[in-house]
Amino acid sequence: MNAIVYTTNTGSTKRYAELLARETGLPSYSMAEAERSVPTGAEIIYLGWIMAGSVKGYAAAKRWSVRAVCAVGMGRTGTQTDSVRKKSAIPASIPVFTLQGNFDVKKLRGVYRLMMELMVKTAGKSLAAKPDRTPEEDDMLDMMLHGGQRVGIENLRAVLDWYGAQKERRETP
Repeated sequence: MNAIVYTTNTGSTKRYAELLARETGLPSYSMAEAERSVPTGAEIIYLGWIMAGSVKGYAAAKRWSVRAVCAVGMGRTGTQTDSVRKKSAIPASIPVFTLQGNFDVKKLRGVYRLMMELMVKTAGKSLAAKPDRTPEEDDMLDMMLHGGQRVGIENLRAVLDWYGAQKERRETP
């Protein structure tokens, strides 16, 4: 594995890339930096943010050998992996990890801010009115209404376990 490459919008994905870099010892690059610094075909872990169910920047990341994808969104860590894989057309051979990010609509810009403000109004109203919300729905509603800080090393546990297993396999003769 050669590097971690990420695309971020509000900073959550960048923070996860930094945490992953610290834990793995791999260098971390934004997409723009990686285009200048990471050779085509290098093995990477790609991190991108989820927009409308797909991973932003994943198509551009195909210039490298993507070994794993981490998708950062509002949903709880470990959820939505099948839908993200399908919507982003990520092959079954590439592991997908979903990570819950931070949410602050004020940090969004342009069309993304307008879209999320609309989503918070419509989906938030619907969720608030739902009498039998799941814990995940309660968490989502809380993030919509109050924002939230969810980035944390604990959310990277599955990614780090996968990385450790990959490293061990390569080191074992």
